[in-house]
Amino acid sequence: MSRRRFLAAGAATLPAAVLGTSRPAFAATVQASGVAPVALAGFDNVLKTYIVERQISCAQLAITKNGKLVLARGYRYSDDPAVPSVSPTSLFRVASLSKHITAVATMRLAQDGALNLGTSVAALLGLSTAADARLADVTVWRLLQHTGGWDRDISGDYLYMDHTIARSLGVSLPITRDHIIRYAGSRPLDFTPGSRYAYSNYGYMLLGMIVEKVSGMSYESYVRQKILAPVGISRLRLGRTLKAQAAPGEVVYESAATSRTVTDASGTVVPAPYGAFSMENRGPGGGWLASAVDLVRFARVLDAPGAVLNSTSIGRMLAQPETGVTESGSWYGAGLWVRQVTGHLNTWHDGSLPGTYGYTARLQNGFTYAAIFNRREETGSPDFNVLSPRINAEIGKVTTWPATDLFPRYF
Repeated sequence: MSRRRFLAAGAATLPAAVLGTSRPAFAATVQASGVAPVALAGFDNVLKTYIVERQISCAQLAITKNGKLVLARGYRYSDDPAVPSVSPTSLFRVASLSKHITAVATMRLAQDGALNLGTSVAALLGLSTAADARLADVTVWRLLQHTGGWDRDISGDYLYMDHTIARSLGVSLPITRDHIIRYAGSRPLDFTPGSRYAYSNYGYMLLGMIVEKVSGMSYESYVRQKILAPVGISRLRLGRTLKAQAAPGEVVYESAATSRTVTDASGTVVPAPYGAFSMENRGPGGGWLASAVDLVRFARVLDAPGAVLNSTSIGRMLAQPETGVTESGSWYGAGLWVRQVTGHLNTWHDGSLPGTYGYTARLQNGFTYAAIFNRREETGSPDFNVLSPRINAEIGKVTTWPATDLFPRYF
């Protein structure tokens, strides 16, 4: 499956089938909360148009300029009372935007002298190399940069193979991370570690386990205490699989897709966002809940040395890997895509799960933004990838940037 297909999936009406239930289509106006200064109305209009075109009921946008929060919006496009209002601090699943959080945690452990990024992952976690001796050559660096040897287009994505893994190991659902490791460890790698790039959710699951092993804390506790608290972020938490387990202030997720539940062996067909995959197992690679204002605040960790990372660690986060620089000159650093522009290293990443799409970018001229949605691209829906060029087109139209910093309103 290609990265585009994996991430995917004019005014419009909401779909006839949301969360597996049918109801009449209806027109709705976009309700917005938070602050969008007049000078930045173009960005606000981009989001409103985008969600109407794609029938998205919940969304957020946050923008910083030179470290100040200048726009913070929540959007609701629905007249269904089951869809709650959206504020700038409502929580969304952020899918693979979780990866740079895990990468920062890993870099912090290395910065503190607790972890050598060149260490073999098999040695750190006690993984058997019986099925493939090359596993000994998978280093922490190679997990961070997706060069470890796993290719989901060949062997599948182990984070979405719950039924296959349970059947193969003869265990009951739900499976755990240890089950996933047992299954993956019984199979050969798809390529020699360090020889090429291939995006791996499994690799980031292993990074979360390394954080736990090295720190002596749970992955979530380490991130919240050592990475988030120093920059004043307290809302982020790991999400849960079932709708009944939603966090306070978390939005609802919508998808036309359904699947067999991975929470038990009943075979029950469920809405894809609520039981088709395990949020608990995805944690370090795709399990965090956040708001857009949290994401742009977290992005400041890479803007300058501070309480979380020093200049050496920031440089390592953005460094070119041993292989995998694209024809356009971009590369996957540690949890983020990177491209050199004049005087700046731009970074960006997107994230996608059934019921979730998000995008964040740090660009030249001190411009950073994050947008999150409660739907992703699915069959028949308009292209979700147009968000970035639409946002970029508005940047040059702003003649005067607001001087007021909105961060104190939300932190």
